[in-house]
Amino acid sequence: MQISSTAALRGASVAGPAIMLLGMLMFALNDTMGKWLVASYGLGQVVLLRSLAALVILVPMVWVAGLPALKKAERPWMQLARVVCSTAEVFCFYYAVMYLPLADVMTYWLAAPIYVAALSPLLLGDHVGWRRWTAIAIGFVGVIITLEPSAAMFTAPAVISIIGSAAFAFMMISGRFLRGTPDTTLVFFQVMGAGLAGLAFAPFDWSPIQSGFDLGLLGLLGIVAMAAHMLVNRALKISDAATVAPLQYTLLLWAVIFGFLFFGDVPRLTMLVGAALIVASGLFIFIREQMLKKRDSVLPAVPE
Repeated sequence: MQISSTAALRGASVAGPAIMLLGMLMFALNDTMGKWLVASYGLGQVVLLRSLAALVILVPMVWVAGLPALKKAERPWMQLARVVCSTAEVFCFYYAVMYLPLADVMTYWLAAPIYVAALSPLLLGDHVGWRRWTAIAIGFVGVIITLEPSAAMFTAPAVISIIGSAAFAFMMISGRFLRGTPDTTLVFFQVMGAGLAGLAFAPFDWSPIQSGFDLGLLGLLGIVAMAAHMLVNRALKISDAATVAPLQYTLLLWAVIFGFLFFGDVPRLTMLVGAALIVASGLFIFIREQMLKKRDSVLPAVPE
């Protein structure tokens, strides 16, 4: 029994990070396909077809879980606010990648944990000490460097990127308020919100499907995203968050690689420097929070 338990723990220690890395690769592939498709098809059209493809996977899962779970979802107004922000985040992301390199957009999105840490004292009542405030400030400096301060820094794509990453940060915060809601329910509401918004906008910018290849990509877009969500959720269930969560930053590496291979994007020095500061800041904040959780679990709370 002891040997079996040890082997299971070792297997989980290997499987968790491997599944998380695969999930990040799937997200990167999804984002790359999305950037490819919005160059030829309307934004609303892509979001609508992406949502329909995701529902192919989601509907059976919701059916198995039971429809009453949707009706009894906690905090309806918070659920609605989360859907609005998740929908805005999707549209902002695809709008941004129409005009900016994939790595640039991903850098802005990876700053979301920094926004969460900065807003947590106001929205969640969390205490944030000087170490994390310093990391937050460094992260914001990274965002500014990535923006390349100049008269042209507030272009529409850059502003939309910041708005989208802020919406993504609110999604992360809302998850703290909706811990009692199953992941399937949260994702279902999220996909439905994006799908309805896509349905509203698609008729105004609809383009005929140009090839079977594009049709395949449009079908895969939502399915790959759903597979990525499932892989990440599975990794977090079988491994400690401190082990697998930092692996989310491999998204930036994939964004640089795929951006160069498929779109010829060469990373700017300012993007690389800003991304390094954002990643370092995000990792420090995450590691510090994990340390505090462990300390508070064995000791009375003390000033940070």
